Amino acid sequence: MKRILLIATLAGQLILGPLASLGFAQEAASQERQTKPQTGPQQPARPGDEDVVRITTNLVQVDAVIVDKKGQPVRDLRSDEVQIFEDGHQQKITHFSFVASESPVTALAQPAPPDKNAAPLPPVKLHPEDVRRTIALIVDDLGLSFESTYYVRRALKKFIEQQMQSGDLVAIIRTSGGIGALQQFTADKRQLYAAVERVKWYASGRSGIGAFAPLGDNTANSEEARGEDIDQLREDVFAVGTLGAVRYVVRGMHELPGRKSILLISDGFRIYSRDDPTRNYRALSALRHLIDEANRATVVIYTMNAMGLQTVGLTAADSTARMDSAQLEQQLSNRRTAAFESQEGLDYLARETGGIAIRNNNDLSGGIRRVIEDQKSYYLIGYRPEESTFDAKTGRRTFHKLSLKVSRPGKFSVRMRNGFFGVADNEDNAIAATPNQRMINALISPFGAAGVRLRLTTLFANDAKVGSYMRSLLHVNADDLTFTDLPDGSHKVEFDVVALTFGDNGNIIDEAGRAYSMRINGNDYQRIRRNGFVYLLTVPIKKAGAYQLRAALRDHGSEHIGSASQFIEVPDIKKNRLVVSGILVTAIDPAAAKQRSAEAGAADANKSPGNQNTQASEVASVRISAATRQFKPGQILQYSFVIYNARLVKATAQPQLTMQVRLIRDGQPIFTGKETSFNNTSQSDLKRITHGGGLELGRDLAPGEYVLQVTVIDPLADEKHRVATQWIDFEVVK
Repeated sequence: MKRILLIATLAGQLILGPLASLGFAQEAASQERQTKPQTGPQQPARPGDEDVVRITTNLVQVDAVIVDKKGQPVRDLRSDEVQIFEDGHQQKITHFSFVASESPVTALAQPAPPDKNAAPLPPVKLHPEDVRRTIALIVDDLGLSFESTYYVRRALKKFIEQQMQSGDLVAIIRTSGGIGALQQFTADKRQLYAAVERVKWYASGRSGIGAFAPLGDNTANSEEARGEDIDQLREDVFAVGTLGAVRYVVRGMHELPGRKSILLISDGFRIYSRDDPTRNYRALSALRHLIDEANRATVVIYTMNAMGLQTVGLTAADSTARMDSAQLEQQLSNRRTAAFESQEGLDYLARETGGIAIRNNNDLSGGIRRVIEDQKSYYLIGYRPEESTFDAKTGRRTFHKLSLKVSRPGKFSVRMRNGFFGVADNEDNAIAATPNQRMINALISPFGAAGVRLRLTTLFANDAKVGSYMRSLLHVNADDLTFTDLPDGSHKVEFDVVALTFGDNGNIIDEAGRAYSMRINGNDYQRIRRNGFVYLLTVPIKKAGAYQLRAALRDHGSEHIGSASQFIEVPDIKKNRLVVSGILVTAIDPAAAKQRSAEAGAADANKSPGNQNTQASEVASVRISAATRQFKPGQILQYSFVIYNARLVKATAQPQLTMQVRLIRDGQPIFTGKETSFNNTSQSDLKRITHGGGLELGRDLAPGEYVLQVTVIDPLADEKHRVATQWIDFEVVK
């Protein structure tokens, strides 16, 4: 019990109290996960097991989707039934295999309606080897009308609720968003819902209230009067802006596992004009480079016209009072041409990268489902290119057109990447990244870099004076750092730490970076090498919402980089609703707990404050255990948190809170505790109630990742806000 009280006290210090810059921590016991690719072409491979697209001087390999006349995938083609052409010349196929999803995407059975007042289950953590599909849903808010925005938001929510599958790594990204876009790749539906809430009409974009400006609209007429060249420049700028945002996402997806796909949801953009095909050269150039980069990054781009099925005739919003018949017909012709040309840009982008262009469909969620189902299977086809494909003598890199034919009798449809620039992948990546660039790459990657093993724990809290903030504990495995022996017997290590906090709009709201040089003597050196240390960081939060902290560390000696990230939701305390802070978890062996309890009891009996070194060691032990969150079977897991805005009984001025804990693995509860009442003694601030408890981990508990979920119930609150929940993940190691 003494230990539990200490944990609760330390929770107040770590969540609410002052900071120290460095501490000590236990050595992380997790090992890097590794998967070996399957190279056998005779058996269907699992998506992600091998590189999908390779462009080297020895091999050009692309993926292709082949369906029959009914739209069903053809699974039994042989290499002699397929012909591949580069610039119209047939190539000899040297690599051929069929890749099928581990489990085809089928319609999910409708689950029973959930209890809206029940605590939701925490999300399942996704590892790189668990990713089956990587999907980026890019919302072109630079080109969405106000009307389309509503339907896009509704379709995205339906996708998250009903169509997202286990093993899906998903991002919802806006073309007007900031550089934090790639931080939104996740399997956590909370983050995706937060991203959907950020999808709003961009008033300064290229689309208005509806799909088309009303005829006779004064604003449209005044814009037209400014001159055709200005209008064309504006169209090009927004089209290039949209394509640039998509290209940025494609670059970030290059290192992600598996076959990747992007769904671009837009009202369309022009890349071509019937009157003057050369006018849109900016957009065409940006589009061609985007296609090449997408093909190299194994990204298939699907497009969806968010306008749906629109009439291009007269509508109730049109005003024709001052038009004669010839003017009216010209205006309607311009509307039809604009609709066709804006859709043509989406069609071309999808066609050239092997995707599907979804158009004239008011069921946007059905369009998303069609895209997801198209990820079931594909063929990998490779050939040895001629030397002229990568001829660098002239200094020019030409674009090479690819095409595919099926010689088997019957009608087949082929979708594949339609070309590439004559630049080998290794040549394209020949320029070595600078240390700063490598740090940035580690920060924006959806998966943590493992060159230096890091563990990150981020907790939300609120203080009456300071307000809301996030406090983070970053554990560094010092055994991965390079120490230099000095003449005086001490040891020196140098490293850089960078931490970025992203808001739910993808923009950076806080950043911290510092170069460290540590000189360590004697026993401290062995302890740090064995246990590591903890870097602490506090970020004030001015506005409630979804946030993500990402941290990276670079070791100067080895140039190895590690990174870690954590998503956190910061509620609005000012709304006076029941809220639970982040959960501080640690663990201790039962024997050590009894010994320390006895020592504490003896100190109390002798009215002695106890050994100061022992107390300091206890504080350090709690801090490092909380940072690593790696515990062993048989240990006592102890937790602590703070409850905000509990309602009080008027007669007693005391709360009537109850609490329940659950232990969850792979999305399923494996232990559910009983509802227990709070002990409200020794609480100085009933608006901020600190509570702690313990849970023994079974000795036969299998190693792996688990989630501790705490649910607090306030019967005095209104029914909608009666339940508050919080969770934290931890790892059981041997």
